[in-house]
Amino acid sequence: MATPPPSSTTQPSPPWRILPLGREHVLGFHAALDRVSREGRYLAMLQAPPLSRTRRFVLDSLKDGAIHLVAVVDGEVVGWCDLRPRSNPSQRHSAVLGLGLVAEHRGRGLGKALLASTLDRADARGLRRAELVVREDNVPAVSLYRRFGFVVEGRCRNYLRVDGVDHHALLMARLVEVASD
Repeated sequence: MATPPPSSTTQPSPPWRILPLGREHVLGFHAALDRVSREGRYLAMLQAPPLSRTRRFVLDSLKDGAIHLVAVVDGEVVGWCDLRPRSNPSQRHSAVLGLGLVAEHRGRGLGKALLASTLDRADARGLRRAELVVREDNVPAVSLYRRFGFVVEGRCRNYLRVDGVDHHALLMARLVEVASD
């Protein structure tokens, strides 16, 4: 008997893999960070720090309990999402979120997949607050964060200055309510 054809509802697997960042990804993460930084639109930095500082940042944040995922396509790191817990004991329930994708991989659902995977891990660890700062004119990112329950907590006027132009930013946060007894 012949095997029936696959169902038309079967979804093809995405062209990316989302993995915990490891030492083997540091160079690729640094390259992706530099590409996104040099666009001058999405990150506070305009180029990646030296590789040695990026490596130290990654290793220190992982040691301190950060969630740091990378998106890999054909062996190349094309994006990341990280949640770095605050260091003060009174803020350990809170973490700062960072997310970036190289230009040619935007608009394909990868940012959504990275953010979902990161927040699932945060929820499993009991992190109750995730916060971020995003440029106000980065409408796709603001929309993505809103879909995941982030709300605007404040507006930072003239937060960034790029090429002589000031840009406002939004402080956004997502809270996970804990049921009280």
